[in-house]
Amino acid sequence: MDRTNVLSEINDNEREGRKKILVVDDEKGFTAMLSLNLETAGQYEVRVENNPQHALEVALKFRPDIILLDIIMPNAEGPDIAFEFKNHPRLRDIPIVFLTATVTQEEVEAHGGKIGGHSFVAKPSNLNVLLDSIERNTAGVF
Repeated sequence: MDRTNVLSEINDNEREGRKKILVVDDEKGFTAMLSLNLETAGQYEVRVENNPQHALEVALKFRPDIILLDIIMPNAEGPDIAFEFKNHPRLRDIPIVFLTATVTQEEVEAHGGKIGGHSFVAKPSNLNVLLDSIERNTAGVF
């Protein structure tokens, strides 16, 4: 086995057992910090897509366990992208957590973390609140 194959196998083994998170948000600074924080937690493999127009294609290739989806983005609305995910046979069962700056954490908590039947996390968010939402929404994935 050559060096490239060995490194690939090591990387695959390191990812085994880690939940795969797709973050779709147009704010590059936010997604860079979020990705770093989630990967530092150690149990997640994170893929970021800053262009909502590519979200469906990336989700099909990456096959995430959960999708963190911004609500308001240029050229696309989070609910419209969620509709595309839920209507695709390979993506329909993947939980989606909406990230939004349009509601406060207090409003989200007052509704039990769900608004309109969908999981929400207010931006900016405490990392522990986000981790709790990820774990709650992926219970039973592994």
